[in-house]
Amino acid sequence: MATQVKDSLAVRKDQRARTLQEVLDELSRPGELYRRVNDAIECYACGHRCRMHAGQRGICQVRYNRDGTLYVPWGYVAALQVDPTEKKPFFHVLPGSYTLTFGMLGCDLRCSYCQNWLTSQALRDPAAGILPQRITPEEMVRLGLRYNARCVASSYNEPLITSEWAVAVFQVARKHGLKTLYVSNGNATPEVLSYLRPWLDGYKVDLKTMNPKHYKLLGGKLESVLETIRAAHEMGFWVEVVTLIVPQWNDSEAELREAARFIASVSPDIPWHVTAFHPDYKMTDRARTQAQVLIRAADIGREEGLHFVYAGNLPGQVGPYENTYCPQCHALLIERWGFHVRQNRLTLEGRCPQCQAVIPGIWQ
Repeated sequence: MATQVKDSLAVRKDQRARTLQEVLDELSRPGELYRRVNDAIECYACGHRCRMHAGQRGICQVRYNRDGTLYVPWGYVAALQVDPTEKKPFFHVLPGSYTLTFGMLGCDLRCSYCQNWLTSQALRDPAAGILPQRITPEEMVRLGLRYNARCVASSYNEPLITSEWAVAVFQVARKHGLKTLYVSNGNATPEVLSYLRPWLDGYKVDLKTMNPKHYKLLGGKLESVLETIRAAHEMGFWVEVVTLIVPQWNDSEAELREAARFIASVSPDIPWHVTAFHPDYKMTDRARTQAQVLIRAADIGREEGLHFVYAGNLPGQVGPYENTYCPQCHALLIERWGFHVRQNRLTLEGRCPQCQAVIPGIWQ
């Protein structure tokens, strides 16, 4: 009996996976981020550069070769809500504003501690997947405007693998004066960054670890992410970097110092967010990150020359590291509690009111 029940559950999971795949394949259209290579196509939406013959899918499972043409996700959302912009987290983009945040399905990585695994691991994990809801870019932007959003962000799954859809949304958003944001793992390519640049304002990159072997376990390459941070900054995106501090995985002082040193080498003005881990998905064998660990990580960021370091996910427990201070005169500029902005003393031009130093960011 136990074997029969197990087999029945497996069959239902397989049927559900096939049904979701069929639905997603209907919600797709020819993409743009690829080239033909002999009898295959090479997708360059992310750093994997998957080469696919007819009938094959990329690592993300949602971009696929149909008769020699790359088909990509289109015309739906799996998650859609209005969040504080600080939740993304973007602390130097319109403080106190709201962001209409949308997500699709699929990811090019396989992080064992993913907090959005229901969307990111669809078609890869039988337990994951959310039925998509059809929507147009115009409908999405109207919703954002109705709820007073000032930004639109692609998040919840990896936005790079749905970049054609994101650009379609961002083109409409820009017409209405909204800022556009990516919440990404940073496994990009020069081609996709060039594709995004005319339509994307802010790029948040997850720098998950400085250990190449750990990145390989997640399905990525450290150097690809480091190069994305360098390139995005050089191309003029507003860049913020986040490192989720996972106990016994990436929390050594040496590794944190190496991460901070790298970011500072690109620009000391790039904000670095060190945030608290909580057990999720397949990584439930360790405790939550303690406040003192985040404070020490933030201290390291300041010691390595970063001007703006923030500690997140533990409101009221990390001392000054929720706030923005002037790097020149150290005046308090933006006071926060969690995602809530208590006061914003920046001038309309984005200057410190005390010493008139220019504070990098998108302020109006």
